Amino acid sequence: MNILLTGGTGFIGEALIPALQERGHNVSVLTRQLAPKSRADVEYVQELQDLGPCIDAVINLAGASLADKRWNDAYKQKMVASRVELTRTLGEYFRRVESPPTVWLNASAIGYYGARDDQELDESASSGAGFAAELCRDWEAAATDAAGDARLCILRLGVVLDAGGGAYPQMAQPFRFGVANWIGDGRQWLSWVHREDVVSAFCFALDRADLSGPINVTAPEPVTSRDFCTAMRKVHRTLLAIPMPAFLMRAMVGEMADELLITGQRVQPAKLLAEGFEFTLPRLASALERIERPAS
Repeated sequence: MNILLTGGTGFIGEALIPALQERGHNVSVLTRQLAPKSRADVEYVQELQDLGPCIDAVINLAGASLADKRWNDAYKQKMVASRVELTRTLGEYFRRVESPPTVWLNASAIGYYGARDDQELDESASSGAGFAAELCRDWEAAATDAAGDARLCILRLGVVLDAGGGAYPQMAQPFRFGVANWIGDGRQWLSWVHREDVVSAFCFALDRADLSGPINVTAPEPVTSRDFCTAMRKVHRTLLAIPMPAFLMRAMVGEMADELLITGQRVQPAKLLAEGFEFTLPRLASALERIERPAS
């Protein structure tokens, strides 16, 4: 396949490219950044008009990180524009071409479900409240419109863990300094997934012609914030274990704290499991071992 990838220079995209190439696909990356010199085998384009004549599949990952900055009005607009408006632009472009894509994989997030306490959530669960849920709903709606007649899979990602990017470096930082902590009362759920399994899930969805609709991409064993702290203490030597008070987290990062940190979702990858997807790292202990003690 000839695949257009947005977000190809990001944390997930940079790992997805070689996996797609190993399967024999040709990858074009839409990006505003300069093409990495180490990736001469990938076509980087800054404008959609620079694409080749035939794109068979779109993998849309692009979006400003929800955790990079404090949420003010300007950054909220950036998060919306980088997802919703870009997806609409893609749809407008591909409606004009002679041979539009037949497959569309669009990222989303489990923030779609909002804060749901202990409720177990599969793909049939309704959307929740809050900015993150609204952002995911709007992004998914834009993808549905943009995909047209293409087979559409919407991959709702959990907290993606791996070294060198994503949320993990910030989550691990206190432990590296010998301080084990959890957020608030520690009972909120963390639905996580290792980046390796995220890449595999995208490839699985690309290959399975009978698969469509929303797909939760989370490990089958979510953990609480306290459980995460316990698992981290097995790979880091810590001297002190203390909670991060909710009020302090709110003071530090504002609205983001209530939407992403103090609350959580207990999500199950029901569709992936039903379709026979096999997780490489289904348990947090093995995922942390892979991150902290990678094979040489």
